[in-house]
Amino acid sequence: MAVTKIKPIKSTLSRALDYIQNPDKTEDKILVSSFGCSFETADIEFEYTLSQAMDKGNNLAHHLMQSFEPGEVDYQTAHEIGRRLADEVTKGQCEYVLTTHIDRGHVHNHILFCAVNFVDHHKYNSNKRTYYNIRNISDRLCKESGLSVVVPGKSKGKSYAEYQAEKAGTSWKGKLKIAVDALISQSVDFEDFLRRLQGAGYKIKTGKYISCRAEGQERFTRLKTLGADYTEEAITERISGKRTRTAKAPKVERKGVTLLIDLENSIKAQQSRGYEQWAKIQNLKQAAKTMNFLTEHQIEQYTDLENRIDEITTASEQAADALKGVEKRLTDMTLLIKNIATYQKTKPTYEGYRNAKNKEQYRTAHASNIILHEATAKALKAVGVSGKLPSVPTLQGEYVKLQEQKEALQSDYWKLKKQVKEYGVIKQNIDSILRLSREPERGKEAER
Repeated sequence: MAVTKIKPIKSTLSRALDYIQNPDKTEDKILVSSFGCSFETADIEFEYTLSQAMDKGNNLAHHLMQSFEPGEVDYQTAHEIGRRLADEVTKGQCEYVLTTHIDRGHVHNHILFCAVNFVDHHKYNSNKRTYYNIRNISDRLCKESGLSVVVPGKSKGKSYAEYQAEKAGTSWKGKLKIAVDALISQSVDFEDFLRRLQGAGYKIKTGKYISCRAEGQERFTRLKTLGADYTEEAITERISGKRTRTAKAPKVERKGVTLLIDLENSIKAQQSRGYEQWAKIQNLKQAAKTMNFLTEHQIEQYTDLENRIDEITTASEQAADALKGVEKRLTDMTLLIKNIATYQKTKPTYEGYRNAKNKEQYRTAHASNIILHEATAKALKAVGVSGKLPSVPTLQGEYVKLQEQKEALQSDYWKLKKQVKEYGVIKQNIDSILRLSREPERGKEAER
């Protein structure tokens, strides 16, 4: 779990930067990173960007903190999550310094980013909406790294898989199923089974149906709701050896038979056994929608559907990679434009310093501009820019074209992502329909 909070820096910017870069907290500054600036001169570079602000306001920077559950994450992973969080929040348009502190019981990140972006020099608007966006990004990054996420209304974090399962109402049932399956093999009869289940920490409620509740669970769960193998009668038979647990349904494979005909036959079979059983999995309206989709997209075989899903998934991944590539070029270009513009503006001052008779006195009087010029010269050299500098207006024109390309790629990506989801739902519906029609046969096989 990572808890986030953000606060504005209205004064003492250099002091705030010094605090988050404390060598004793950051493994002697090994866990210090920056973007759009050098962390050694971040205060001067922030101030230069702030001097070009288009909006009023007294915020110099924003201090974003991200704290992890004790013992849940190593500092390298925490630092990488912090970098990705900073990149998404600032969108590659604000200088920032990121540090990871490891001096306490829990690893935590500090992200100090400039209140003004260096692209159009507008200020970052910190409010409830932007904070919720930060929290959502942090949760997603934690989920992608296998960490826990913050569950709304709860103080304790849960793993993402556990949160999703509990949200779907399956977490407690899943644990109960595991407990029941394990205890059946140890029990001599149903009463012994209930005693063992109680000993495992479950409260038992008897009546028309047997219900159980684990510690921390709000409501009782009826055993029969776990499936046909978990009714009182089925458990008794499983204990005595007269019944074995129904095997998991095999993967559905369709060859040769037209998929639409196969679906129609399966639905008819469900209706002949009773609509109630069928309605628990899919209703007829959803089935009709599925069949219409197959007709509209000219999908005749199950393998055709799988091939189409593979094609769309591949196209979606390629679009995502292309989009990331354009976003990376946009970020590189914004930094290049910023550094060239700063270099050119500070060049006269720096040349005056080089020609000054009393260099020490001149440097003291013009320290900020000299430091900025040296920092931007170093940054340009790092990306291979030397000699005659590229034209800023030309770069800005290329930036506009890249931005248009990005918007087109985003549109394609979201369309493909929507199709991937749509085809996934259709496949899930088909698998459910075809699998249902075979359940009675599997049940008969299990009883033999």
